[in-house]
Amino acid sequence: MDKGYLVLETGDIYEGTWIGSQAKASGELVFNTSMTGYQEILTDPSYAGQIMTFCYPLIGNYGVNSLDNESAALHPEAVIISDLCTMPSHYLSIKGFSDHLESEGIPGLCGIDTRAIVKKIRKQGTMKAIISKTPDVQFDTSVDDATSLVQTVSTKQSYTIENDGLHVVLVDYGFKKSMLTALTDTGCKVTVVPYDTTFNKIKSLNPDGVMFSNGPDDPVKLAHLFKEVKAITKHYPSLGICLGHQMIALSYGSKTDKLLFGHRGANHPVKEVLTGKVWMTSQNHSYVVTEDSINEEIFTVTYRNVNDKSIEGLKHNHLPIETVQFHPEAHPGPDDTQHIFNRFIESMKACKGDRTNAITY
Repeated sequence: MDKGYLVLETGDIYEGTWIGSQAKASGELVFNTSMTGYQEILTDPSYAGQIMTFCYPLIGNYGVNSLDNESAALHPEAVIISDLCTMPSHYLSIKGFSDHLESEGIPGLCGIDTRAIVKKIRKQGTMKAIISKTPDVQFDTSVDDATSLVQTVSTKQSYTIENDGLHVVLVDYGFKKSMLTALTDTGCKVTVVPYDTTFNKIKSLNPDGVMFSNGPDDPVKLAHLFKEVKAITKHYPSLGICLGHQMIALSYGSKTDKLLFGHRGANHPVKEVLTGKVWMTSQNHSYVVTEDSINEEIFTVTYRNVNDKSIEGLKHNHLPIETVQFHPEAHPGPDDTQHIFNRFIESMKACKGDRTNAITY
């Protein structure tokens, strides 16, 4: 296999062995600490625009199957791993890791000291990087960062999964299949709509509740949608997850900030403020809602990250709105917090048929 190079915008260069597609790639260099779940990570739309570094040393040992994709495509720009397993062993495996990358047009490097990469990111923060067949590369400083990657991963047309239960509109910022499954498994009828769907359009669908999904990039790039998000949440029981959590907070006047290196992994401890109970969660985000921007007359903080005390959840003080920064459907990761979906279902049942008492701020 050919040699390849990971070049950071700091000037650091790491040599490895090329895997996957032969295409050159650039993106934001991040890392994930999950020990398993590489297939789910690759197909999570929240990783659009990023170069994913897998911390776990051996990747590909159970191959790739036809069941665990979280979307129809691979979303990272490229992947960086330490050791590649070329002889996977699992009864559901249909292809190897490198073959999977190649078939989807995603390049990668193996044989990289991923510990050194993680230490670099933890010290200096996520940064731009390029993987190339030569270390002599130039970073494009003219790239337009104003356009949100959500536009590239969101559905272009609305569609409905029929069921006999409550009707949920899922606003698609880049949702994972497991989130949809968490709703349909409870009997919900789900209508998936594009990220920029207006309040009036959602009103015409007559849902019982609205869920705002995870997704990539800086939520402030979607500031033109805050007014619509606020109108929707004032009218319907709402659940925001990850980017959806940030979008709801921003729509009510809160602010967000970018973490130095983000939270990406399947074992992040989150403390429930009311009970003191600690839940293990799956996370994938760079941005958080800032503490001093929250209006305590509107929102109560419900969860905090045990490691850095950042805000992991909010609950509206008057309206049936809950938001969480982590992924309660947990693919990959623990399913400790799937009860959050159950609370959403119960809030819809409690509010069903009553849309007349929305409180305005």
